[in-house]
Amino acid sequence: MSDTIIKVENLSKSYIIGHQSNEKYLALRDVLASQAKSFGKRLLHPFKNSAGGLISADETEEFWALDNVSFDIKQGDRVGIIGRNGAGKSTLLKILSRITEPTQGRIEIDGRVASLLEVGTGFHPELTGRENVFLNGAILGMSKADIRRKFDEIVAFSEVEKFLDTPVKRYSSGMYVKLAFAVAAHLEPEILIIDEVLAVGDALFQEKCLGKMETVSQEGRTVIFVSHNMGAIKALCQNVLLLSSGRVQSIGNVDEIISDYLSDGSTEFKPSLHIPKDASKIAQFTEITVSSLAEGASQIAHDKPYSITLQVFVKEKLPSCYLALHVIDSDLQTILFSRNFCPGKGNDDYILPGKHTYSIHIPGNLLVPGVYRISAHLATSSPAVLLDGYDNVCKFEIYDNGSIYAKKGFPWRGKLSVPLDWNYIG
Repeated sequence: MSDTIIKVENLSKSYIIGHQSNEKYLALRDVLASQAKSFGKRLLHPFKNSAGGLISADETEEFWALDNVSFDIKQGDRVGIIGRNGAGKSTLLKILSRITEPTQGRIEIDGRVASLLEVGTGFHPELTGRENVFLNGAILGMSKADIRRKFDEIVAFSEVEKFLDTPVKRYSSGMYVKLAFAVAAHLEPEILIIDEVLAVGDALFQEKCLGKMETVSQEGRTVIFVSHNMGAIKALCQNVLLLSSGRVQSIGNVDEIISDYLSDGSTEFKPSLHIPKDASKIAQFTEITVSSLAEGASQIAHDKPYSITLQVFVKEKLPSCYLALHVIDSDLQTILFSRNFCPGKGNDDYILPGKHTYSIHIPGNLLVPGVYRISAHLATSSPAVLLDGYDNVCKFEIYDNGSIYAKKGFPWRGKLSVPLDWNYIG
């Protein structure tokens, strides 16, 4: 008997997306007013658009989020799925989780699936944490006795015992994710599917989750893990599937696939990323740049300062947004992290529509010589919802420009080299 637990054959998923005839942005009140005025007309003339003409095929476009995807996953495998934004990762997980139906192709899944795809799904907001644990267990086909047997273990792992009888709509994003992961991992599914949602939790809890996923795999269950954190992928997964533009670009050894993904087929250093506007996003990055005194240079001397600039375009007024910035080394570890609320012009509580530019100054003599990349994320803070993000971009190099240590042949160690005061005390 085959030990294949998931078999995907020629899987494709298409969506019909519309295009506006002009770039004017309409607020919700404008849309509601327009719909109210045209309601009667649309009842009388259902095949006419709001401008009075027939609906044109030119106003819509067929978009293939997945295109002829095929792969097998065996029982007990820990598989990472990686790829750039828009590669089709989330669509694939939704199909595997039976949330979305494929347009074409076939999937065979042998076993119960527990999924943790995004904050806000899976739990009923009006029910308490305790009630949602039993509800999710019932959805997975478990008996009350089985859920009770696991209940104390779930609560202890989630670290939310104090709020167990509080409706989950009052939970913070971190609390929600902790309980949701504990439920998904402990209710004995044969297949555990986890999306980037774990990034919401704190570092210690993320580490605990990775350990639990490894334990789940050792018990013979299958783990599918999507993350932009290549360090986490390397720590957990045995194999990696790389998606690009809805297709499987490669699948296999973790180190080889991740290396291909980060190099993107090129060893070229690209300290700037320019991003075209996406009409489907209410807020997005339009430019991410690492810049030194030498404009456009991708190599920066160890003792010279440089800046990282994030340019954001916002389509509508948004409350409480924040930016998160990671500087990542060649071992895929975050070496430098900074997060800051991004107020609009003249107000700390919200960000206004338009272009906003933020810059971070990094002094010289901080990072040791080596190759680095940037990850940047834009999110709302309450609840925490990712609006846009780019990972492992803007490749640049810090080099030793003839320091006294290099002249004496001393190798660089560690990740940071911060000038410190050394005092002789006798």
